[in-house]
Amino acid sequence: MGQGNLGIEPEILKAIYGQMARIRAVDKAVQAGLSSGRFQFTYWPMTGQECIPATISQLTTSRDYMITTYRGIHDQVAKGVDLYGMFAEALGREDGVNKGKGGSPHISDPSSGSMVTTAIVGAGAPIANGLAISAKERGEDRVTIVNFGDGATSIGAVHEAMNLAGAWKLPVIFLCQNNAWGEYTRIPTYTASPNFFGRAEALGFKGVQLDGNDPAAFYKGMKEVIDYVRAGSGPVFVEAMTYRLGPHAGVGDNYNATKEELAAGRERAPYEKTRALLLEAGISSEEELTALEAAAKAEVDDAIVRALESKVTPASETLVDVFADVDCVPKRGHYPVREAEGEFSGSTETMTMAQAIQNAQHIAMSANNEVFILGEDVGDPHGGAFGTNKDLETDFGGRRVRPTPIAEQAIIGAAIGSSIAGMNPIAEIMFADFMGVCLDQIANHAAKQRYMSGSATHAPMTIRMQLGGGMGGFGAQHSQSLEAWLTHTPGIKVAFPSNPIDAKGLLLSAIDDPDPVVLLESIMLLFAQKGEVPTGAYKIPLGVAKVKREGTDVSLISYGWMVHQALAAAEELAKEGISAEVIDLRSLVPIDYHRILESVKKTGRAVVVHAAVEFCGLGAEICSTINEELWGKLKSPAIRLGAEYAPIAYSKEIETGQVPSANSIAARVRAAVK
Repeated sequence: MGQGNLGIEPEILKAIYGQMARIRAVDKAVQAGLSSGRFQFTYWPMTGQECIPATISQLTTSRDYMITTYRGIHDQVAKGVDLYGMFAEALGREDGVNKGKGGSPHISDPSSGSMVTTAIVGAGAPIANGLAISAKERGEDRVTIVNFGDGATSIGAVHEAMNLAGAWKLPVIFLCQNNAWGEYTRIPTYTASPNFFGRAEALGFKGVQLDGNDPAAFYKGMKEVIDYVRAGSGPVFVEAMTYRLGPHAGVGDNYNATKEELAAGRERAPYEKTRALLLEAGISSEEELTALEAAAKAEVDDAIVRALESKVTPASETLVDVFADVDCVPKRGHYPVREAEGEFSGSTETMTMAQAIQNAQHIAMSANNEVFILGEDVGDPHGGAFGTNKDLETDFGGRRVRPTPIAEQAIIGAAIGSSIAGMNPIAEIMFADFMGVCLDQIANHAAKQRYMSGSATHAPMTIRMQLGGGMGGFGAQHSQSLEAWLTHTPGIKVAFPSNPIDAKGLLLSAIDDPDPVVLLESIMLLFAQKGEVPTGAYKIPLGVAKVKREGTDVSLISYGWMVHQALAAAEELAKEGISAEVIDLRSLVPIDYHRILESVKKTGRAVVVHAAVEFCGLGAEICSTINEELWGKLKSPAIRLGAEYAPIAYSKEIETGQVPSANSIAARVRAAVK
């Protein structure tokens, strides 16, 4: 075949093969090292898929964003991740690109544009939208490519992300590397779809199917796609046809395939075909290719030798990178003293909690153009289900206040991606119960990104959630207090205000915080609680509790709307000669154990109250810490009071009886002071 019939510039074809040679050298070295026992880590081979990222590497730069999966080592190599840092990371060494904390399935390398590697199938797609939002809002011509396998097309996160990207015309490419296997399962077993690219058309944007094993055809098709997306024409779904020659995980051949299937796959494999084409077309000589391959092998061998010499990431790093400040990590015996807010000055205005939240967002959005709100129905005229965003879309426009589809995974993922890119999103989840449909994005991605990346990337985002319970009328799926889900998830900060002043100050702190923060808002308080709120900007620091009422006989420790029940109980107890000190935690992570313990040292007794189910609730944790730290100094053990172990009932009589009240709190205190 002559060079004129290639359909691709010879130098570009040589460059693609050069990347394929590097990828193949990595694959061979990993498989050899694992088979011989030279080293050990989990490996998901991509043998046979080398052409896809190698070709894309000739069409993109390090400025373009990429997200890939645990099977994405070929994507990482072609994107430009340093091989030494990559191998050191896979081996759990301190010189790893992410300090050995993420390992092979969680590589983040913003210097090359490789932003996120996720080990959750399909979960990168919503995050890719957020990266694309940042590029579009900043007027950058970056494209974001999110890689996933055909198996991920069954995941709801991919559907939600595609729908959002189409609606907002985001510069993102959904790249399905269709290798014919969803882990161990053949495509016809898990879907009746004749293809995957056709799903884009159903969602209103472009989809194409390309031969991912033919560098010339794939280059031509991907160039058109990338140029289209880079020009701002919207997203594209690319189904890149290839074949996975290896197993889902481990080394060797794909043992689920028949001999005939494997033989056909090898016949179509791009590495060998491209090498032969370079020779046949007279572009390269055997000597040139042998030298190129030897150089790739030497590069890989050197990286592995040096990575094996790197020190194992030490245990002293355990708590580093959970948060930006290690003092925010709860740790037995370590109770830092954080400075409280100062006295407020200047003008004030009577506000409900809902108005205070709206005011905080208005201030933040005025001060920083990269603060934006996204969530269901957040736009005007409603301003969200509870009006907490009212008039903000009118004031700042539809790109700063973004009403979304009903798609919580897409909402949180977009917030994660845009925050990784440096924006400050505020994502609203209408009820805390709905956390269940986006918990993967919160707990596996937002919470862990800083840690898994060794702080190479982080997600400075805010999530606002409303909570019901104790009101009557919402029922079991709209009334839960689920703060324990969050406080049990390292990497997420949690604030829970009880009044308008704190709601505004905590929200402003959350928006400026370098870590993801969830602000929990009691529906009970949004309109019922009014107060004189400073009209200017101020912050309530996270991790600082406040004494709401001084007392000497017992410490009542609470947060959210239960603080008001505790204050009412304290009034009743005072009539009986029992002096209760009431502490409003305000922030659950970081938690202010210093002020808790100082109060209980004084009173000798503690009752922790929350609206959440008592069993395995936060109250048990706080009581355990008090009892451990102050054992021998207490007049009686610290005890807790929470909701009964049942879903929140629709029946108002049951509901109001199953969560704590002023009467039940007072009764619990009486039992403690006997």
